[in-house]
Amino acid sequence: MAEVRIALLGAGSMGTVHAAAYAAMPEVSVVGVFSRDPARAAAVAAICKAQPFTDAARLIQRADIDAIDVCLPSETHCDVVMPALDAGKHVFCESPLALELDQALRLRDAARRAGRLLQVGLLMRSVSAYGYVEAAARSGEHGRLLSVTTWRLGSYLHADASDRKAHYGDPSTELMTFDFDFVHWLMGQPQSLSASAARLPDGRPGEISAVLTYPQGRHATVIASGLMPPASPFTVGFRALFERAAFEHLTTFSGGPPKTSFTVAAGSMPAQPVPVINRNPYEVELQRFVACIEGRADPALLDVDRAIEALRLSLATIQSFTSA
Repeated sequence: MAEVRIALLGAGSMGTVHAAAYAAMPEVSVVGVFSRDPARAAAVAAICKAQPFTDAARLIQRADIDAIDVCLPSETHCDVVMPALDAGKHVFCESPLALELDQALRLRDAARRAGRLLQVGLLMRSVSAYGYVEAAARSGEHGRLLSVTTWRLGSYLHADASDRKAHYGDPSTELMTFDFDFVHWLMGQPQSLSASAARLPDGRPGEISAVLTYPQGRHATVIASGLMPPASPFTVGFRALFERAAFEHLTTFSGGPPKTSFTVAAGSMPAQPVPVINRNPYEVELQRFVACIEGRADPALLDVDRAIEALRLSLATIQSFTSA
């Protein structure tokens, strides 16, 4: 089988993670790494034995490349994904795919016209605990899924925060997209969505809570914040309540490897750890992308339509707290 040849756009923290993942795949060759900063391009290219580039258009147009991996700031995604699809490349793009629905739809339509894959980094679908709960909901082994609560709490909107990211937008798209996708994966399309936001002094939303309702009283609550105190670690988690069990997952990022717990409480037994194999989810999703290019995996799991479903919920959240 011929190797899959990939160009990586972006040499920040996410580009570095992707370069390391590809370097571990013998069936993949990273041809080039783009960054406007030559030193960054060279540093990340060295990880995966690629050539550094400072011209994204030149790299996209190379005839010897099968796919483009986009790890650039969200507002630039459309500017590189569309030319890549027009050039006949498969594309993997980090979330959020786009910040506006019409952009996302144009990219989806371009991929369909070109007959190319457009896969999106809906990371939770590649995290073992999230997949475990989705399988439990599908099987019904613990009864009906009654409610889901998710949280994604950071301090990136503070000027002095260690996780400060000036190019990030508000939490509705930068953070909530991942959990909206998870909730949609578990529960489908909601009947209604309402949201409220705590705001920064300049009026921007800083912490958002959204409540989604479903038939028979089932519901989901999605919380995201960029306003935690600057010294607070970034935390991500969920609680999934079934008729006969409750699962809880928590990951804390505070320097060094993240600390994770995943437990289930059922009946009169205290919460117990759930035995899952924890693999690097970035490696899982990128290996799947490569397998889809080779025709060895179903592309539906990370298809652009899944990202559009999550984006619609993010935009409905903005409309809800804006009109309140």
